[in-house]
Amino acid sequence: MEVKIENPNEEGIGEIIVKGPSVMLGYYENEKETKKVLKDGWFNTGDYGYLDKDNFLYMAGRKKDTIVLKNGKNVYPQEIEFLINKIPYVTESIVYQREESKTDTMLCAKIVYNNDLIKQYLGDKTQEEYKNIIWNEMKNINKNLPIYKHIKKIIITDTPLIKTTTQKVKRYEELEKHPKSSLKI
Repeated sequence: MEVKIENPNEEGIGEIIVKGPSVMLGYYENEKETKKVLKDGWFNTGDYGYLDKDNFLYMAGRKKDTIVLKNGKNVYPQEIEFLINKIPYVTESIVYQREESKTDTMLCAKIVYNNDLIKQYLGDKTQEEYKNIIWNEMKNINKNLPIYKHIKKIIITDTPLIKTTTQKVKRYEELEKHPKSSLKI
């Protein structure tokens, strides 16, 4: 299997394209969609990633989910969600953008915690106390990210995110539940 990074940015991140005998021949009876993803035998995966100095492939996120900030920087939500989901009592999260002003885009996170685990780790507390503790965890995550990737607002809940039958988060449906006004946290 051959792997290349198409149009890498200054960080080396670009679309992952692959070529080889195991790559699909096309979408069944859908030539239009096939032409979008297969070009000269290369399959455009729709995933962003990079190759390190040893040619190990790392995925950064889905092309369709990329957040492009007003300064032109790209943020890959899955990259930050992975870090948030490492918090022991967090079951899942979703990172999204909200316009703070005409010149600024704010990154936000909806964080779902496991009710039993959070009590086990932190004791029985109010929702506001949990939020403050999770916000401190988020600040620690922010310390290790470039400033443009910092999460500035959070929503916490114990209600699972909306998912497909294959358990993928329905990102856009989930975001429709949170109008801009609900972010005043």
